[in-house]
Amino acid sequence: MFLALEERLRESVASYVSAKYGSGAPVVVELPRRPEFGELALPLCFGLAKRLRREPRKIAEELAANLPAIAGIRSIEAAGGGYLNVRFDRGAYALAALSPAAAAADKAKIADKAKIIVEHTNINPNKAAHIGHLRNAVLGDTLVRMLRALGREVEAQNYIDNTGVQVADVAAAFHFLERRSPQAVAALAADPDIAFDRYCWDLYAAVSRRYAERPQSLSWRTQALSAIESGTGELAALGRVVSDAIVDRHLDTMLRIGVEYDVLPRESEILGLEFWAAAFALLKQRKAVYLETAGKNAGCWVMPAENFRDAPAGARPDRERPLDEEAAASASKVIVRSNGTVTYVGKDIAYQLWKFGLLPGKDFHYAPLRRYPSGRQAWVSTADAGASAADAAAPAFGSGAEAYNVIDARQAYLQDVVRAALRLLGYERQAARSIHFSYEMVALSPRCCAELGIELAEEDRKRPYVEVSGRKGLGVKADDLIDRLIDTAYEEVRDRHEDLSEAACREIAEQIAVGALRYFMLRFTRTTVIAFDFAEALAFEGETGPYLQYAAVRAKNILRKFEETAGAPPDFSTALSPQAWSRHLDENLWQLLLTASRSRWAISRAAAAGEPAQLARHAFELARTFSNFYHQYPVLKEADRERQTVLLSIARYVLDELKSLLAVMGIPAPDAM
Repeated sequence: MFLALEERLRESVASYVSAKYGSGAPVVVELPRRPEFGELALPLCFGLAKRLRREPRKIAEELAANLPAIAGIRSIEAAGGGYLNVRFDRGAYALAALSPAAAAADKAKIADKAKIIVEHTNINPNKAAHIGHLRNAVLGDTLVRMLRALGREVEAQNYIDNTGVQVADVAAAFHFLERRSPQAVAALAADPDIAFDRYCWDLYAAVSRRYAERPQSLSWRTQALSAIESGTGELAALGRVVSDAIVDRHLDTMLRIGVEYDVLPRESEILGLEFWAAAFALLKQRKAVYLETAGKNAGCWVMPAENFRDAPAGARPDRERPLDEEAAASASKVIVRSNGTVTYVGKDIAYQLWKFGLLPGKDFHYAPLRRYPSGRQAWVSTADAGASAADAAAPAFGSGAEAYNVIDARQAYLQDVVRAALRLLGYERQAARSIHFSYEMVALSPRCCAELGIELAEEDRKRPYVEVSGRKGLGVKADDLIDRLIDTAYEEVRDRHEDLSEAACREIAEQIAVGALRYFMLRFTRTTVIAFDFAEALAFEGETGPYLQYAAVRAKNILRKFEETAGAPPDFSTALSPQAWSRHLDENLWQLLLTASRSRWAISRAAAAGEPAQLARHAFELARTFSNFYHQYPVLKEADRERQTVLLSIARYVLDELKSLLAVMGIPAPDAM
């Protein structure tokens, strides 16, 4: 409803301004700083003032006096130095908001047929997922959910780097350190008593220590990388066993927090199906890369530094003082190493070209990977041309109009290299629509470290947060974090509900844990380093996931108790007239209903800004406003039936909007807490 009325307002004002003044300034709509200023504010008079050379206030007064009537708008008033404050017809708005057609009207305003690809999670398949991966997955999954809620076609991809250094290191560790065959490692991975992803976590740390202590051992990595890229030999077989088994564990972990995928493209097929060969040919043809013949990059194919917009400090040549040859060579990005192996960014260039359908005649073969409890089918890429039956059943993946790459901020330079490659190949539009959806790292609060048994030096205990390192084996495994949240939430639920079975308490605890974790990962802007803290995340008061869930439970309880004593409530969309709403809709009730009605608008704004934290903040404001309603209005004791119907209808409306917001954020709505 809010979106539809905002659109109607903008269109009407824009049409009038264009007719009156010849051409209009953009009609931007804002939320007023204070509720008493109205429901919307228009600052367009400030832009018009510059062109018309008149005072903004005078233009605002002229417009306020002459704008034609707009359905649903009670008044438009000049305010301040030149704002137009807009006030809704509250009774009509309340009645329309409860109409089933309201959400459909909002959705119709936004729907767009162009496919959006969102690539997220992307964990190296060499060890257990850790806390940092959870932020990536939650951000990416929430972006997918926001866009789908707005009617967009979204393809969720989880790119599997199964030919990279990390997998090579674990394969080398099994081969050279533990002397295990691929068959022995496969048996280890299949052993139900062994957590294979945890086993590999420790093994990865062990081989990293070996490299540090005996640098000559780095030849193991070189051998493993070469074997894995060629796809031949025992090391390659070990790489396949490790990556496939770990991916399966990662999918289990992510499903625990409600994350699902449509397709898992694998790096091995980027090579095996010659995506990279086709991309490399294009890069050479357009002279986007060149073969270095001297210096430290001799024998490498590199991309010159002057093509990168976000290169690290000192890497790009100064416009007035070009880099000397040695500095330029150091700043250039190696795409193919002198030994012929492709760097990560080279393969990512090929992958990005495929996402936009820019590799004619190239596509993966596909095999079904798993069907989620929701019914969604996940597919995985394969090089097996014999999988024609599966290929025929698979959706048409790739060929998107826009691509979001959810990758941490430390990868900004490499993402810019990918965009630079698209530009150099002449794909300016696709380069502009290659969006690095970046985020900062997740650390731990010192208190969280203590609760997890991580010993800290005295100086670390005084820090606001403590960084962790998977390479050093120091970190928090995602499953351990989730388990700890569930156990803590379970104790709280058990204390509150002695009448519930253990299974019921455990189910609620899992829902609370997921809500706590996901909201904590979303509430901070993407540019903020998160210091995770158990107590803060699980609090039932304050800006937390459980607080939002508790608001939904309270709304459910009001409606449930009413039905238990008075039967089914009336049809709220027809039970009240606009006049009835106007009689009972005091300022507090109006602000609650208005906040709830802005949910789709909040999703739209958050998606446009690429900032899920905006949506999280809106959801918290709705929960907080409803909590005040819960304490101030004794709905079930209200003697005036008409007024009680108003209160019940608001409780139902808020519950529906809260549940929708929780679903978009991937947060479960428990029946009890």
